[in-house]
Amino acid sequence: MTLLEIILAIILPPAGVAMRYGLGGKFWLNVLLTIIGWLPGVIHAFIVLSRSTSYSR
Repeated sequence: MTLLEIILAIILPPAGVAMRYGLGGKFWLNVLLTIIGWLPGVIHAFIVLSRSTSYSR
């Protein structure tokens, strides 16, 4: 993860996910989790961003 992705994952989780994966399923799931509560969105963003991107684009 880059520093910018970490900062975005904390402040605005969907932006951090969208920065790496675009507006796909991971982004919309993160939007839903962030609407439910900020903390679930942050946790999901960190899990998604910490995974290797070679197999999940």
